[in-house]
Amino acid sequence: MTDKNSTKVLLVDDEPNIRVALRFLVQNEGYQVLEAANGEEALQKMEEHQPDIVVLDVMMPGIDGFEVAKRIRATPNFEHTRIIFLTAKGTQNDRFQGYATGGEVYLTKPFDNAELINTINEVVEFG
Repeated sequence: MTDKNSTKVLLVDDEPNIRVALRFLVQNEGYQVLEAANGEEALQKMEEHQPDIVVLDVMMPGIDGFEVAKRIRATPNFEHTRIIFLTAKGTQNDRFQGYATGGEVYLTKPFDNAELINTINEVVEFG
């Protein structure tokens, strides 16, 4: 991929406090940050800004994160977009569904700040 300053990360979570914490972490690391509060808004931001990475919650009102991932994967312009699930849904079946819908990484909440940043850095570095 490219360097941090030109890498756009879309944070998708319906919990405002989590988005604030994520924005702080990701911006501090030097990335450009976009936010969406639900699946519909996430898909709209995808079209408008074409982010490199999406940090995606699963349980949201309306379109859930698994469906958002499927739609991202079904859109030709977004084949290089990397999806990191960040969710409280942590069963083996949830993880399987996350990978099956196009996620590269599946992290569970509560999450470790360093692990999340290391994951984003690795995705940027290694694609």
